[in-house]
Amino acid sequence: MVRHRILALLACLVFGVATAGEKPVSVAVICKAMDSTFWSQVRDGAQKAATELGTDKVVLSVLAPDREVNVQQQVQIVEDVIVQGVDVICLAPCGSKELIPAMEAAQAANIPIIVFDTDSPWEGKAAFIGTNEIRGGELVGEFIAKELNGKGTVALIGGVMGHQTSIDRLQGCKSILAKHPGIAIVAEQPANSERSLAMTVTENILTANPDLSALFTINAEMAMGALEAVEMNRAGTKVVGYYQDPSALEAIKDGRLAGLVSMSPFGMGELAVRNAYALAQGETIPKRIDTPMGFVSSENIDEWVK
Repeated sequence: MVRHRILALLACLVFGVATAGEKPVSVAVICKAMDSTFWSQVRDGAQKAATELGTDKVVLSVLAPDREVNVQQQVQIVEDVIVQGVDVICLAPCGSKELIPAMEAAQAANIPIIVFDTDSPWEGKAAFIGTNEIRGGELVGEFIAKELNGKGTVALIGGVMGHQTSIDRLQGCKSILAKHPGIAIVAEQPANSERSLAMTVTENILTANPDLSALFTINAEMAMGALEAVEMNRAGTKVVGYYQDPSALEAIKDGRLAGLVSMSPFGMGELAVRNAYALAQGETIPKRIDTPMGFVSSENIDEWVK
């Protein structure tokens, strides 16, 4: 049943059509999920690149498991596109290490892999495209330390256990907070990058720490779930997120969300496809391509939106 759903998704999300007598480059962009604005923007960026390159140059398919925790479903997707014989795979791995055997299988089939969003320690990748996540976490830590004047209690909510993106963002934040002896991290829990679970986790954290000063979640979906819990409990906790989801930006404008790290999922998708095409043409591409980021708060929200 899962295989049938995957193949149906592939059929629905093909954005290029080959011109008769020509063989365009087939690119499979495999995301972690399609259940948030982040991943839909990755898809839109990939589609923009494919459209601008031309339907006679690129046939694009965008695929994803149902949820970010479905590592084995993503492995199956990679295995399916290998069988289909795509030219290049662009992969945001649900598990940085767990996807290595599937990536090695692609390499054995002479299909290059571009990793994006979440890096993998696998040395066989052609390139990594994404944000400097440790630095992004540091931006959060610097913001929280300033907002709390160096004193208070902080909770951290990560994504799926083992995701390198989550690990790096939390590591960056903790490295800064560790420089402030007046700030104590009182809780650190995962919430699988899901809004409803983040809400539940936050409620539990607030029960144990009713005077919690600040809370950092590693994505916008979880930030909005955490914010709901904070507001329901009438707590004064400052909530900080990651990625400029429209609802999160509105929450900053309304003074409800303290801030977030901005990043460019659209740019990731676009750069992934453009570099995949270049790779298929025999061009050399950089081993690492950083996408832009910054920090958004009430101080710069109006300027940032403009």
